[in-house]
Amino acid sequence: MKVLVTAAFVVLAGAVRAEVLLSDSEIQQTLSFGPWPPFFQPDPSNRVSNDTRAIALGAALFNDPVLSVDGAFSCASCHDPEQAFTTSDARAFGRVLLDRNTPSLRNLAGLRWYGWGGKSDSLWAASLHPIIEEHEMAHSKESLKTAISESIYIDDFEAIFGDIQIQDPELVLVNSAKTLSAYLETLATGRTQFDDFRDALENQDLAAAANYPEAAQRGLQLFIGRGNCVLCHNGPRFSNNEFHDASVPYFLSETEVDEGRFGGLNSLLSSAYTLDGNWSDDPEKHGAWVVRNVRRSHSDFGTFRTPSLRGVAETAPYMHDGSLIDLDAVIRHYSEIDTERLHADGEAILSELKLSEQEIADLAAFLESLSKVP
Repeated sequence: MKVLVTAAFVVLAGAVRAEVLLSDSEIQQTLSFGPWPPFFQPDPSNRVSNDTRAIALGAALFNDPVLSVDGAFSCASCHDPEQAFTTSDARAFGRVLLDRNTPSLRNLAGLRWYGWGGKSDSLWAASLHPIIEEHEMAHSKESLKTAISESIYIDDFEAIFGDIQIQDPELVLVNSAKTLSAYLETLATGRTQFDDFRDALENQDLAAAANYPEAAQRGLQLFIGRGNCVLCHNGPRFSNNEFHDASVPYFLSETEVDEGRFGGLNSLLSSAYTLDGNWSDDPEKHGAWVVRNVRRSHSDFGTFRTPSLRGVAETAPYMHDGSLIDLDAVIRHYSEIDTERLHADGEAILSELKLSEQEIADLAAFLESLSKVP
């Protein structure tokens, strides 16, 4: 889309304030971060995707401890709706302290991979695993069927899926996960200060664009320019949804390591719950080619999925292990990155940025604008 005919144009941040100059290339990259919100497409592998009854049941199950074997906690205990569907803890706490930070559950519809290590290729499969993980909800397939059968949700469940008593326990598990997925697909961040700026650029509305803070504009230029953050954090979600080594330690102890993507692929390739499996409702098996063709390699050790930056100011702490407490710490991590920690056989895409204090503040202002309501 051709937005401008000149080499560059000026966004005025006020009559007496300095001008921020954006090149054509910077403008085009900025436009690539939208529009927002994206068009929603129901998941063909989940027959109750976008079903209002399933969404309501999924929301109820999400907030009810019935999905844990002893009624100890609910999905919302770790994915708190009041905290952007995460928590402020560095690492999640289920029945024991887990190895990873709790990711936010917003903007998950339509992704290729789910989880820090990408162990699932659908949202319903990602919803299923915590229910039966021994350190999380800890249900067996049989105990879950009993719990749903004896719960206040049995009528709603049977209105969608039919008589539960003639369903195999594994089918009950999958159906329960698919209602959770139908609900989770509805969780999305709203429009932000950045989106108004992006759309003003597209419409060549200089007056509207001028409302975007000057510091955030400078931070945007760093983000898509010298910082090259856009290499991994791209598209409307600000994520390529792939796996990278960010020079964050992945040793859990002297003898244990978080395998990251390598472990995720081990789980994925041995799972019955994939887009290529019998539990998918899509007769055409759209997306199954990915799991059929993905391959493990040693360089996958210690790589983790790139999170979305939408709403990022609300989801501290950061990184797969929650080791960076705020956005300032994240920016300084990349500014002073220890390249010796990077895999020798991995990607050579990171280097010390050596940002000034002003640049750190500007980049933080830009990231915060991805959360601020206009």
